[in-house]
Amino acid sequence: MTLKKYIKQFIQRHIYIYEDLDTAGAAQRIKSNIWFRGTNVWILAFSIIIASVGLNVNSTAVIIGAMLISPLMGPIIGTGLALGTNDLDLLKSAVKNLLVMVLISLAASTLFFIVSPLDLVNPTELEARTSPTIYDVLIALFGGLAGILENTRKERGTVLSGVAIATALMPPLCTAGYGLAHWDMHFFLGALYLFVINSVFIALATYLMVKYLRFETVAGLDVTSAKRKRNLISAVLIIVLVPSIWTAIGLIGENNYERNVQVMMNEDRFVGPRTYVYDYVVKGRTVNFSLAGEPLTDETRKAFLERAANHHIKAQTITITEHSVGMSQKDMDALINEVYARTEAELNENDRQIGGFESRLKSLEGRLDGVIAMNDSLHARNLQLQHEVDSLAALTRSHQGRKK
Repeated sequence: MTLKKYIKQFIQRHIYIYEDLDTAGAAQRIKSNIWFRGTNVWILAFSIIIASVGLNVNSTAVIIGAMLISPLMGPIIGTGLALGTNDLDLLKSAVKNLLVMVLISLAASTLFFIVSPLDLVNPTELEARTSPTIYDVLIALFGGLAGILENTRKERGTVLSGVAIATALMPPLCTAGYGLAHWDMHFFLGALYLFVINSVFIALATYLMVKYLRFETVAGLDVTSAKRKRNLISAVLIIVLVPSIWTAIGLIGENNYERNVQVMMNEDRFVGPRTYVYDYVVKGRTVNFSLAGEPLTDETRKAFLERAANHHIKAQTITITEHSVGMSQKDMDALINEVYARTEAELNENDRQIGGFESRLKSLEGRLDGVIAMNDSLHARNLQLQHEVDSLAALTRSHQGRKK
């Protein structure tokens, strides 16, 4: 056997998957999980409330727990299966149940955030679901591929739980509910877009794997219908993809900008001989430098902006705030004298308090000396009494001896 043939057989032996699959059983399981009625509706509502609480208090553990409970993926995978097997009835049922799922989720989360008294100043878990990027597309796509493979295995494990956590279908819906409750379109539209990304690419992954694994189709399509379906799928993918790519480009640009500012500040914070950047705030692709010290001259300002340009920080993105730099020499001297006077007053007060402590310490030392002297006197008196007792005892023994 040649090396090439051995390598080929080795690879085939390890990546061949058809022996471990049950496509008919998988199709039946997926179809049975698309329905949202009875207990599924209540479980969905409860899990939405749990996830909303987790988002409200910035608890990642609670959010993960809610995602494990939620039955959200059924209609989405069902949509992909319907597209892959040309099952129009299943497609209608899956889309209908998906809409029911979204409405129930939005209603439950909106109601929760309306009645919740907690409104965090920095809701990081909520904000994290408002700016989806191409990376979320990749997570949804490969998570969906793992999910449909798990569904088709004869012996299923815990992969679906991991897919539910990784693709994160529930938190975006809860965040959209937060946006509705607070009439904040940034939260509502951003989170809803993330949910659309996850749903579309999980369905796409299911569709691709259904085709690749050769699931049994319900009906064949003529050439025109097949072409129309492919064009529709392509159009949906492009519509969903383009904004996520744009967002990712913006996110990368903002991250690079902030890193450039940090590098610049780590190198040197002095703007001039006696002017210092004591703070800076980066927001998007703009930065505000807060300066203390002497006022900037045209030369020092120009040199600072040139140094920023060398770090790929454009001058039009920079604002400079100078604090306590416009005082005249007279005002500066007055300020210094005021600081000195205040410091001297504080030192005098400290001296007064120290003097009081010293007086109390001397008083305590005097009282301690009195106690020590009294203790010495008592000790001497005790020795004298002991001597007298010993003398009486000796006399008593002498008297008893003479009687005998």
